[in-house]
Amino acid sequence: MIPFSHMDVNAINAFVDNNLWLMLALTLWTLPWKGVALWKAVKREDKWWFIAMLVLNTVAILEIIYIFFIAKRPKKIAPTF
Repeated sequence: MIPFSHMDVNAINAFVDNNLWLMLALTLWTLPWKGVALWKAVKREDKWWFIAMLVLNTVAILEIIYIFFIAKRPKKIAPTF
């Protein structure tokens, strides 16, 4: 079973062609948020957050949550014995 039909691909292409300014605006909005969030995740060694933000495109929603809520929490340090 093919997940997308030929008609779905044509509809997506038509949407992108008709809304180039929207696509550009979303890209310009998302890239700085993603860059800062990924940088903070690397500094905090949050491997799973880094992978999630790298793979998922949430139009910067996940990145903003990470920057303002997750990254501000103190990092838990595992006890050493």
